[in-house]
Amino acid sequence: MPAKSIRGRGARSIGRRRAARAADDPAAVEQPPKPATACGVARDYVKSRSERLSRDMELLWFGRAGRPLVLFPTSCARFFQAEDFGLVEALRPKIEAGELQAVCVDGVDEESWYNASVHPSVRRARHEQYDAYLHDELLPYVRRRSGRADLALFGASFGAYHAVNLACRYPDEIGKAIAFSGLYDIHRFLDGHWDDGCYFQCPTAYVPNMDESWVRRLSRVAFVVATGEHDSLVADNRGFAEILSNKGIPVHAEIWPGVFGHDWCFWQEHLPRFVP
Repeated sequence: MPAKSIRGRGARSIGRRRAARAADDPAAVEQPPKPATACGVARDYVKSRSERLSRDMELLWFGRAGRPLVLFPTSCARFFQAEDFGLVEALRPKIEAGELQAVCVDGVDEESWYNASVHPSVRRARHEQYDAYLHDELLPYVRRRSGRADLALFGASFGAYHAVNLACRYPDEIGKAIAFSGLYDIHRFLDGHWDDGCYFQCPTAYVPNMDESWVRRLSRVAFVVATGEHDSLVADNRGFAEILSNKGIPVHAEIWPGVFGHDWCFWQEHLPRFVP
């Protein structure tokens, strides 16, 4: 463990280049299953009240069988982003074959790390509530509905932060974490502020301090870290892959040669290789 122990449908997306932004709850409202979507796979919309966030949360669920893959949106994006930007279509063959179920979840970035109108400690506190929603409400719902415990996570850009942070904090509940073009250090959102809560939500801070028992637990997670060599975040991705490797945690790292890598066309191309 780290030196300090962890206790413990909306509108459509707005613009291709914008950093585009379900709980285990008996009050969840699910639309009747749709046999197929435009991309040819079963699609369900779920809206539920989150006790941890004190607000409604929404998700899209694609497929009826296979390993569940939780997909996080990019910074400040919404649950329908992966569908709108073609990522679900890229996964369609595996969803149709019953190998994969895609669970596109919502985020609260505009209420947490990206909320410049409040003190950084308030941003951190809101993210902690989102973390509790994911761990206490979303993951149990996904396990129960899918009937499987081998959950995989995917995120790109700031979504990669969410995927990696959740996997590193709760490695016993995650089988695979795929991070493309990611950002893993939250210092830039803190305006110089730092506290224990920030430490425990910053993988570049707490992973280097993990003891042997935590390293063994993280070593059971299949980590994938990748981006293009011309991505402005290429150093961040190399650096986080090195953090894992230096701790003895296996990681599959790729830097795609000659390309930017930080865009949907690259994520569509490469994600199917790593799932289920």
